[in-house]
Amino acid sequence: MKLNKITVVGVGLIGGSFAKGVKQAGLVGQVVGFGHNEDNLKLAVELGVIDSYSTDISEAVGDSDLVMLGVPLGAMAPVLESMRPYLKQSAIISDVGSSKMSVIDAVREVFGELPVNFVAGHPIAGKEKSGVTAATADLFVDHRVILTPTDETADEAVQIVGDLWRALGANVVNMAPDYHDEVLAATSHLPHLLAFSLVELLNEHPELGNVFQYTAGGFRDFTRIASSDPVMWRDIAVNNSEAIAKWLKHYQQALTELIHLVEGKDADGLYHLFNEAKQARDLHIVNKDR
Repeated sequence: MKLNKITVVGVGLIGGSFAKGVKQAGLVGQVVGFGHNEDNLKLAVELGVIDSYSTDISEAVGDSDLVMLGVPLGAMAPVLESMRPYLKQSAIISDVGSSKMSVIDAVREVFGELPVNFVAGHPIAGKEKSGVTAATADLFVDHRVILTPTDETADEAVQIVGDLWRALGANVVNMAPDYHDEVLAATSHLPHLLAFSLVELLNEHPELGNVFQYTAGGFRDFTRIASSDPVMWRDIAVNNSEAIAKWLKHYQQALTELIHLVEGKDADGLYHLFNEAKQARDLHIVNKDR
């Protein structure tokens, strides 16, 4: 299938980086942006992220071969509802949302079924900064993109979407959507919520004064992701709440055990915990990133 027109709905960091990547790589004839903030869309054109834009959904998605949804999870259903009447039958729909079951449920609700050309996806890439000005064509190079096709999804649609991401340098893997939500709750959603919570914890204790002036690399490394878009993370927490709450409770239990070790001055227990964690990270994370 030759792609003549791709529409990106929501031209922010992820949607904008996807748009800029496929545009610069010459993978499609025309990249069109859609949104309600015309100033943002004009800026996207000036920055070379998209070729053109429209604030009219019928014009934006009409005749589009592929629509990539880069909107917050809470906006998925309204956006799908607004564009549904104007999609041509062969149009592929995909997304970049961090929770897959909620997106799949929204598509099923709006369309009455899961269209064969719907391919749910999630690029595991990003920055603490958001918005189109942070978009880069190389954002996905050597990063994973997880596609979560269902039994209804056409193989050809999965192949086309996967090929686009691979052309942007991504490592594409397929995964069951419910397993995706469980894994991402533990490895991405939990750390982000902990970072937000830690910064707010210190911010709420006036007895510490301006404690942030004394922070060093460790604190800044750990809390960097607390600069992420609060709207996006609000929607992630709401839309993947069951899995996130599960892992927050696991972490709560781990904190209780850590408190006991610290209060008990259990040097052997603390060393064992720290050493096991160091070895696990060095083996599974540090080496993978090199």
